Amino acid sequence: MTSTSTSTRTSASATPLLRVRDLDVTYRGSAGSVPAVRGVSFDVAPGEILGLVGESGSGKSSVCAALTGLLPAGARRRAAGLEFEGADLVAMRERELRRVRGRRLAFVPQQPMTSLAPTTPVVRQLRWYLGDRLDDVEVRETLLGIGLGPVLDRPHDLPGGFSGGQLQRVVIAIAALAHEPALLLADEPTTTLDATVQAQVLRLLLTLRDKLGLAMVYVSHDLAVVSTICDRVGVMYGGRLVETAPVREIFAAPRHPYTRALIAAMPATTPADRPLRAVEGSPDGANLLPGCPFAPRCPDVLDVCHERMPDPIRHGPNEVRCHCVGRGDGS
Repeated sequence: MTSTSTSTRTSASATPLLRVRDLDVTYRGSAGSVPAVRGVSFDVAPGEILGLVGESGSGKSSVCAALTGLLPAGARRRAAGLEFEGADLVAMRERELRRVRGRRLAFVPQQPMTSLAPTTPVVRQLRWYLGDRLDDVEVRETLLGIGLGPVLDRPHDLPGGFSGGQLQRVVIAIAALAHEPALLLADEPTTTLDATVQAQVLRLLLTLRDKLGLAMVYVSHDLAVVSTICDRVGVMYGGRLVETAPVREIFAAPRHPYTRALIAAMPATTPADRPLRAVEGSPDGANLLPGCPFAPRCPDVLDVCHERMPDPIRHGPNEVRCHCVGRGDGS
């Protein structure tokens, strides 16, 4: 479902909509500060969908929280650059950030039920954000087109009376339509949904992207979903961004050993008569290591991998952090 026309349009854009440089996020722990995001850098062009993938705890959701300024108390955010539409998000005061957050920069969380008031009818909550536009013919047709007809037909029903897929579409509609933002951050919005509803929500996101021209950062642990919706992919591990590439290149020619291991573990890449190939080892503690965070699990590990995090290098369309790239390992 990835739009070729959108990919062409975004690649031609000279000015990034979002520019992230050396982003660090740390949380306060019982034994001191715990790093969650370390030196992450990426751009997002207007109309582009960038996927952030990786195992739980890799730092994906912390990136979204850092961009929106919604980190919990005690967390610290530092960056060499964090620019959105040319404005410095780090330098913004909370009052200024509120003018951006929810308007130009919108957020879709994982759990729609916790994002809606449980004792207020859903249609009333839609009106909170859309106002009189909820009666506008074009807006109403858009809501009907994304499957919210059953919700609009039950104006007095509370969130508990609707399915998870319906509520997720309500949250996406509020985020995308209330102020028609330039960038939508979607933090695993289909994780709790079954395959059929998941496909409907993904189709909805692509429809809204094409209709409104908004860009997205789509966070997921599911590479199959990312292959469906994203233009580019950033692979995260241990708080680091270890590889970034166009979605086709990630699947056709992954460069980082962790990316290759993730793809090899996908059911779609595993023959039906063979067991799934799990990534050996555990990611626990990877965010605390001084060198490459994947070194303890990497089949191609070198001595230097334990000592120093590799600098990002360009290998074709891929940007990868790996000491093994170019050393005759086939990368």
